[in-house]
Amino acid sequence: MSIMIKKTNGLSRDLIIHPGETLRDILEEREMSQRELAIRTGVTEKHISTIINGLKPISVVFAKKLEYVLEVDASFWINLQSNYDKELLDFEELNNISKDEFAVLKKLKDVLEYFAKIGILESGLSEASKVLETRKILRISRLNNIQEVSFNGAYRASANDCLDKYVLFAWQRLCDIKTSEIQLETELDLSKLKEKIPYIKGIMFEDALKIQEKLTKIFSECGIAFAIVKSFTGAPVHGFIKQNESGKIILAMTIRRAYADIFWFTLFHEIAHIINGDIKQKLLVDYSFVENEIEKKANQMASNILINSDSYQDFIEKEDFSLPSINKFANDQNVKNFIVIGRLQKDNYLKYSSYNGEKARYTWAED
Repeated sequence: MSIMIKKTNGLSRDLIIHPGETLRDILEEREMSQRELAIRTGVTEKHISTIINGLKPISVVFAKKLEYVLEVDASFWINLQSNYDKELLDFEELNNISKDEFAVLKKLKDVLEYFAKIGILESGLSEASKVLETRKILRISRLNNIQEVSFNGAYRASANDCLDKYVLFAWQRLCDIKTSEIQLETELDLSKLKEKIPYIKGIMFEDALKIQEKLTKIFSECGIAFAIVKSFTGAPVHGFIKQNESGKIILAMTIRRAYADIFWFTLFHEIAHIINGDIKQKLLVDYSFVENEIEKKANQMASNILINSDSYQDFIEKEDFSLPSINKFANDQNVKNFIVIGRLQKDNYLKYSSYNGEKARYTWAED
């Protein structure tokens, strides 16, 4: 993982060293008085005293004068002052974090534990330091500002799960991070994506542990960064698409509840959104129960990719939902039998308890 946030320095005010202290040390080492330095730099002795006592910063102009007099490059003093200012600001931030931000941090507990596990967030930080580092990871100046941010992606999520906007925001950022290092072979190529649909569909017959690797490769060839991302309570997402700031198309999936039929339907639902140009729209959470024209169109395309609609209607009319009949129809449609079983359950031709032993579950690690 390429993103690593370093621990905030200067947690104790006593450890934040003003550049004036370094200047004092150099003067003592060279046995130069403050008065002599004042004369050589053309400033007042009081000016030197205020800097050495930490009451005034070293300006860029004075840094250049020190370069001439002490033969210490101006950039040294400028960087020293910049680091001091940053550490002082961090200290002030640590001591002025609102209760609202600590409350958000509590909501993000599971996500932040995962961030630490994969090396995005350093372990062992104080709660205040964790707030500052979480701001950096999530790219937001105050954690409670998350509730004001509009999402710029399309999600497919569970209808019965509680959504927490803070967790969902952090999950979206995790998708960005997980896909940041994926090298795409081309820009988005819709023609190639359509051409690859039969190959994508065929991956469901592969060993489950190879699915992510094979999908990542195929989508890369189509100009899409694909990843399977860990899900969290509060972000009840099955699938997600977005176009990031650089124009990169991201398709992220979870294996919530692990049912393979849901995974494949959701995957083709998101593919349909990309083909239909829905990636350009700023959609909120794409709940599976939402019935608008965009969702109906994506659902219909996903359904038809998996099972031909005319063939499905003929199969339904025969009213033979025995396992041998289902297996034969699945073979004819070039899908695993759990796809047909899941469809029949969703359409109320089978109880959800029917043939559960046939319904594959994906249990590979999400991280």
